Amino acid sequence: MLEEKVILVNEQDEPIGLMNKLEAHEKALLHRAFSVFVLNNNNEIMLQQRAHHKYHSPLLWTNTCCSHQREGETNIQAGTRRLYEEMGFETELKELFHFIYKAPFDNGLTEHELDHVMIGYYSGQPKINPDEVESWKWMKIEDVKNDMLQNPDRYTVWFKIIFDEFYHYLEDHKI
Repeated sequence: MLEEKVILVNEQDEPIGLMNKLEAHEKALLHRAFSVFVLNNNNEIMLQQRAHHKYHSPLLWTNTCCSHQREGETNIQAGTRRLYEEMGFETELKELFHFIYKAPFDNGLTEHELDHVMIGYYSGQPKINPDEVESWKWMKIEDVKNDMLQNPDRYTVWFKIIFDEFYHYLEDHKI
């Protein structure tokens, strides 16, 4: 399998090159990414637990899916592709906002991403890919917020950052 490349960008989200994903994370270079939040008709978020064999953040809980756009792919195309690859379903996605964050890991890698945050709605059962996902669950937004405060070590570093941005977006916007 070919090594996945990420799109390096400047702070205006203009592409400035491609780089091997691992190398970009080792060098903490700013690159394009996306995060998908899927909600059901009870206004609960579908969370995924990362697979136990992932090279970072194994078994931690995170948003429905996140990854990196491929060259020539729109944000929505990338989110739709990865949602199907990880969670086994498709739904219409809408981009809400984007922001930049930087989050170092204990293993020497760093997420430095211009993250496009998307939302979709789905009330069915996912067909999780065991290579990517260990488990999944629905949680009310307020319950996620409270559990993150009480049990921060259960969640990925980036999800804590992205969820805070998502939560404040929901407070300020009617969706």
